[in-house]
Amino acid sequence: MQSDSRWLLDGQEVQSSDGAFVKWYDHTYFLLLHKGKKFHGEIVKDDSENNQLTIKINHRVFQVKKRGELDELIASLGLDVPKIKKLKELTAPMPGRVLKIFVKEGDEIQIGDNVLSLEAMKMENILKAEGIGTVSKICIAEGNVVDKGAVLIEFA
Repeated sequence: MQSDSRWLLDGQEVQSSDGAFVKWYDHTYFLLLHKGKKFHGEIVKDDSENNQLTIKINHRVFQVKKRGELDELIASLGLDVPKIKKLKELTAPMPGRVLKIFVKEGDEIQIGDNVLSLEAMKMENILKAEGIGTVSKICIAEGNVVDKGAVLIEFA
């Protein structure tokens, strides 16, 4: 296996010029130096057919995908970027009582942010953002009873 001068660490591209370095002891064991830290590594399984590696670094096991020519083409076309949904409104997925509103007008919402808590059938349900947006209008108040499909919050 040859050492490449580019890697992705935590989603960030790292190059040898950034202080990252891989020293191979043989085809299985290697040493990764990054930001002054040493990471001892081992290739546990090389699944070349699916461009995947199973590696162990400092006793932790990771599944890694090797990038090939097709991956580079997909990236150059911008097709590897996930589509982010722009929020327009949040509607009640079921009838219930609004227990708590976690946002206020003007707040910028990201995917996965808690928006509000809705009690339905004696269970609390936290509604999370499924896209991004800015809260423009809160159409309900804490304690309100809402029907399924009712508009709870509008986004700009």
